Amino acid sequence: MTNHLRTVLIGVFLACATLVAAVGITRHDSGTDPVGVATPRGPYVALGDSYTAGPRIPDRTGTPAGCDRSDHDYPALVAARLGLRAAHFRDVSCSGATIADLTAPQSTDNGTNPAQLSALSAGTRLVTLGIGGNDIGFSSLITTCVKAGVIYDMTGRGKYTGDDAPCRGKYVSGDTDDVQRKIDTAGERLSEAVAEVKRRAPKARVYVVGYPAILPAGGSGCADDLTLAPGDATYLHDKEQQLNAELRKRAREAGAGYVDTYKPSVGRDACSGRDTRWIEPLLPSLPAAPMHPNERGARGMADAVLHAVGPPR
Repeated sequence: MTNHLRTVLIGVFLACATLVAAVGITRHDSGTDPVGVATPRGPYVALGDSYTAGPRIPDRTGTPAGCDRSDHDYPALVAARLGLRAAHFRDVSCSGATIADLTAPQSTDNGTNPAQLSALSAGTRLVTLGIGGNDIGFSSLITTCVKAGVIYDMTGRGKYTGDDAPCRGKYVSGDTDDVQRKIDTAGERLSEAVAEVKRRAPKARVYVVGYPAILPAGGSGCADDLTLAPGDATYLHDKEQQLNAELRKRAREAGAGYVDTYKPSVGRDACSGRDTRWIEPLLPSLPAAPMHPNERGARGMADAVLHAVGPPR
């Protein structure tokens, strides 16, 4: 093994470990509104996982510290643009959160986050909810596929096997796709969670926030930054699309809005250029957790939320 390849492998596996720590701490069409409905001025409660919390985007804020919540995550930017006073904004998102952590305390490596729905009240007027990725194990899925990609690179890139998606085979057997099964289950749990949000905050406008583009549609351009086999990059992209579709469907069925952050982020995924991407690769070049939004991504997601909610009035 050459020194260069050894360095690359060490970097990849360290980054994978960092990714799991960042998003697995515990266990670890834009929406539209009826014409004439005024934009809520708060109180605003933000719920969600690390894609909401913005881990490692400067500066860390709130408690517990283990949630790694940024004061420049998209909820904070939305609250600022809506002109909300501090008393009218609560961000209880937490890295590593699953849908179960909406209704139960979440242990982190540095403190416990109370059940996120406990932040809601009859006075709440705006709620955003970005969650579901940890329910399908997306971080471990990426880690597994990156490791498979390293072996794929070292063994001829499919020259001898004809397989350009070695990781996909670990999850798909015949007509059974384990990840799709988890997406379906997450959708059912989300429906229950949104119903509970609406019960606790009956006068609030509720928006489920989807995930931005993490990987490109064709799987191209990912070999260097992520060591993903082309077919596996496509598989991961497709799973994210299916998760977003499930989130959209469940939001609409529950009478909530849906915020599409994917469409405005196309071409700004982790495999795109440093100066344009919203999502940092496994070895970030800007302050952000691996495979998570940087500050540019947080701004883009905030813009998508504000487009759905409507301009301040």
